[in-house]
Amino acid sequence: MNEVSQSTIYIGLNDSITHEQIHETEKYIDILKIVCQNYHVAFSVYQVNGGYFHDDGSYVEENTLVLTIIDVPKETIQEIAQDLCAFFHQESVMVTSQVSEVYFIRDPLKEQLEKENEHE
Repeated sequence: MNEVSQSTIYIGLNDSITHEQIHETEKYIDILKIVCQNYHVAFSVYQVNGGYFHDDGSYVEENTLVLTIIDVPKETIQEIAQDLCAFFHQESVMVTSQVSEVYFIRDPLKEQLEKENEHE
């Protein structure tokens, strides 16, 4: 097992001025994927619904993308968050981080077959 940083960026999809979602969710996901590719980071993303209080006190409920990135420097996470905040026209995005244990489970049958094929 390996201990690494795990960062999560929450990006609301409602426009910060109109408080309405302007584009289809898939378009935002496509932009997010391009940003992550440009930073050369592996990621997971999923959609949730959430609520947010704007600086002016108004409350909105909106579709939110939750982006999880593992083992990437804090500075890079901040740059990605700033880019997504600007690209999605947000007042802010929320970033959380924690230390996580990471390990991979492999298919033992597949590994055994690969070893057998190597010896033939």
